[in-house]
Amino acid sequence: MFESNEMAREKLLLVPGPSPVLPRILEALARPTVSHVGPEMVRELGGACENLKKIVFSEKGEPFIIAGAGTLSMEMALLNVVGPDDRVLVLSQGYFGKRMAEICRAFGLRHDVLESEWGKAVLPEELAARLSERPYQVVACTHVDTSTGACGPVEAYARAVKKAGALFVVDGVCATGGIAERMDDWTIDIVLTAAQKCLGTPPGLSVLVLSERAVEKRRSLASVAAYYSDLLRWLPVMHDPAKYFSTPCVNEVRAFYEATRVIMEEGAEARFARHDLFARAMRAGLAALGFGFFTDQRFLASTLSVVAYPEGVDDKAFRSTLYENGVVVAGGLAQTAGRVFRMGHMGNLTAEQVLLALDAVETSLKTLGRAVALGAGARAARGVLGS
Repeated sequence: MFESNEMAREKLLLVPGPSPVLPRILEALARPTVSHVGPEMVRELGGACENLKKIVFSEKGEPFIIAGAGTLSMEMALLNVVGPDDRVLVLSQGYFGKRMAEICRAFGLRHDVLESEWGKAVLPEELAARLSERPYQVVACTHVDTSTGACGPVEAYARAVKKAGALFVVDGVCATGGIAERMDDWTIDIVLTAAQKCLGTPPGLSVLVLSERAVEKRRSLASVAAYYSDLLRWLPVMHDPAKYFSTPCVNEVRAFYEATRVIMEEGAEARFARHDLFARAMRAGLAALGFGFFTDQRFLASTLSVVAYPEGVDDKAFRSTLYENGVVVAGGLAQTAGRVFRMGHMGNLTAEQVLLALDAVETSLKTLGRAVALGAGARAARGVLGS
């Protein structure tokens, strides 16, 4: 199940990111620090960039791997393609869609918000209708919102955005590497993400891929309200890591390169299928134990579940007991606080860990005095896993 006795003593981290990190990736993180412009970084940052393009299916995209977090990726994406006369349409299906709008407000970017009910996503026809009402130069959406577990229909959004002639920015923080994002085929202009979720690396890196059109848009802007976040300052480094702008996060980049190698070895399509399988198995097991789900069935993401408690189960007591039984999950955000817990099932998770988690949930319910059929969760999950 785990690769060492030491790891077996660790809690199984099933929050919606960070996700569990494989020993080989941790070993890469622990390698000696090397020069940020030396041959090791040239090879490993360059290799990570090439692999990242394959993960998002972009032949000519420009990848950026920069010290930071997902919020910095959001900020970079918007600042580098939104001009002073442009207007942004933000599609929001939860807490992180609202954050995109907050970034627009912080920098004085003109924007509107098209918002869905929490647990649902904006429908493609709603987007098309809004785009027909007024011109927008940029449309930004969250692929999977970690607050609600809702997965937006990004491919359909892309068709509507392309028809309107706007640039399309996708926040893939809880999707990239776990759910397909086909930049070239779908005409996505920016995929932004972070290292610690489906990509399976420790937190610390802002990750973006820009289309040729997005890079040209940045070049067309006389200036942007950024220095460190100005992607044109980073572009020469991404083309040749021996060049210097600002010191990269050396050890984190080495670990990220290893994580992309893991993905390449598994194969992107197989990885997407595994995420879908594990999501169905986890939900089958949780349902067998009496839980429900906050997210509308039409928009369920394969990277996390927002799980509704059975009547009478206290949120804090459950999560605390589950922690003592070896599994860490997250509480609800904003309007869902106390009503749900959020469980990630993304990255390099194994089938054994899915079953381990369900056993821990069952044990926790019993500790709290709930009547649960012995092994019900794991049996239901095995029925999906075929084991």
